[in-house]
Amino acid sequence: MSLPDKEENEVVIDTSKMSDAKASSLHITESARESVWQHPSFGKSLFMGEFKKEILFPFPVQSDDDKKIGDQLVKQVGLILSELLDADLVDESRTIPEQAIRALAEIGIFAMKVPKEYGGLGLTQVNYNRVMMAIASHCGSTAVLISAHQSIGVPQPLKLFGSEEQKQRFLPRFREGAISAFALTEPSVGSDPAHMKTTATLNEQGTHYLINGEKLWCTNGLIADYLVVMACTAPKMVRGKEVKQISAFIVEGNSPGIELVHRCDFMGIRGIQNGLMRFTDVLVPLENLLLEEGRGLKIALATLNTGRLTLPAASAGMAKQCVNMARRWGGTRVQWGSAVAEHEKGSNRLAFIASTAFAMEAVTWLTSHLADKGNVDIRMEAAMAKMFCSEMAWQVMDETVQMFGGRGYEKASSLKARGELPFPVERMLRDCRINRIIEGTTDIMELFLSREALDTHLKLAADLIKPGADFACKKSAVIKLLKEYAVWYPKQFINLTLFTRFSHKGKLAGHVNYCQRTAHRLARTLFLQMGLHREKLELRQEILGHLMTIGSELFAMAAVCSYAESQVLKGHNNALTLADHHCRQARVRIKAEFKAVFSSQRKTAKQISTAVLRKDFSWLEEGIYPVAPEE
Repeated sequence: MSLPDKEENEVVIDTSKMSDAKASSLHITESARESVWQHPSFGKSLFMGEFKKEILFPFPVQSDDDKKIGDQLVKQVGLILSELLDADLVDESRTIPEQAIRALAEIGIFAMKVPKEYGGLGLTQVNYNRVMMAIASHCGSTAVLISAHQSIGVPQPLKLFGSEEQKQRFLPRFREGAISAFALTEPSVGSDPAHMKTTATLNEQGTHYLINGEKLWCTNGLIADYLVVMACTAPKMVRGKEVKQISAFIVEGNSPGIELVHRCDFMGIRGIQNGLMRFTDVLVPLENLLLEEGRGLKIALATLNTGRLTLPAASAGMAKQCVNMARRWGGTRVQWGSAVAEHEKGSNRLAFIASTAFAMEAVTWLTSHLADKGNVDIRMEAAMAKMFCSEMAWQVMDETVQMFGGRGYEKASSLKARGELPFPVERMLRDCRINRIIEGTTDIMELFLSREALDTHLKLAADLIKPGADFACKKSAVIKLLKEYAVWYPKQFINLTLFTRFSHKGKLAGHVNYCQRTAHRLARTLFLQMGLHREKLELRQEILGHLMTIGSELFAMAAVCSYAESQVLKGHNNALTLADHHCRQARVRIKAEFKAVFSSQRKTAKQISTAVLRKDFSWLEEGIYPVAPEE
């Protein structure tokens, strides 16, 4: 199904029945999202029942010259990590050694993605993620320090949206080791930008902005030399209504008026400098405005789209470390006459850890290569990669803890003190948990993917749901919809995959063709849910979540099949076994997700939730000592 794209920033969702607050939030986010698809997208096509195999097969290959650059840098990083960075001490002391940070800065780690013309290393996304995978496998705190600085901090939005003057002024400083941060979240504002309270007011002379407000969970904020700060500038009128304008500014970390109110302490990644920051009349020069007023959220969303590619690499690095630890422990720890990994439960666990790590690596390198090629729109692929890898990393980490038993729950320092190998399983579990939250929680990823998956349908129905549209306009829209769907919908039942089941050759052909067939089922199920729930579909977050998970699983299945075939060419014939095992498990999960779409438990869950909030189940809370008094 094809259709011309609507003009950028046109809102195609009916807000006439929404509250003013919700309509305002939606208008801001819709205006900021990328509405034009300039390049093909595997993810977008997948949810429309089209499996664009040519985007994924054959698997992209890194050039020899580029690989040599990555090999050398990963080796240098490895030496620094092993000699200067005790990850368990970082966790205990909440401090990344200054000596290690300086050593990383000297080899250009804080300018990996800065173009060479501005003094940076100008790495490809593949090489950048190779470095991040290595660091994350050793120390989560250090990985987050570098990722927050480079993937979403000043370098990335500056590279994408900065003026030439801004690039010349700021980018060279990161090769010298300057650290940056990204300040978006506020104490009372998470993913809803309509309620952002930080303001940036232009002075009477028109030379500076005065920033006032608070920012929370600003990673690196407490040590940052430069920050990208999102703030509300003067509103503008749109169709007679006042619309909030969110703008982005480059702010120097030592500016007067910036107060470091509190350093947050977390379950994991305890070495990061993250906290609550207060801005009081912070003077920012006019020339430090990125793009123009009102474009800040667009900058933030575009930055996060690319920044999310780091999470799959970090998650895969941790999973690969789990393979190493589980192999060594599972193969030597004897229980009931056999090694732990030789028992059926243990072997199943180890197979899951290994095959899932392989799948996560496949997704990581595929999305990295697609980003480097630049001829594919990867906003959905990046979100699916982030969601899939962060969720699977948590399962891998949990299974690794279970394999280690009590030693998986014991700190590495304690293991070392009593003479055992200090496997940091406990620390890695705590570090891993944040990946399902940062740079867009799994819930937000599901909503983001849902919006993009529904984009074609919403654009087709735009004239029908447009507020104030007359009868003639709606009649024309209905005729247009009938023509489009009269052709498209039957194809989701009767299509070429019924007759070309083995169009893909090789041992993994069955899995690839399963993905092709299931793409049609996914598309028609999504369409059916649109028909059942219409404008209320956005409220059916569980349903949308199941469908988006299915899409992500299919994407990962196809990626792992393609990646396995590329590994066979390198002589790793047993990669097919890993891919086959992952795909078999993924198909079980997909079957369960489809079943859950039509589950009746959501009605019961809503009833119970409402009753809990009304304190109808207050008797269930008896016998405990509340952690804090209730107002």
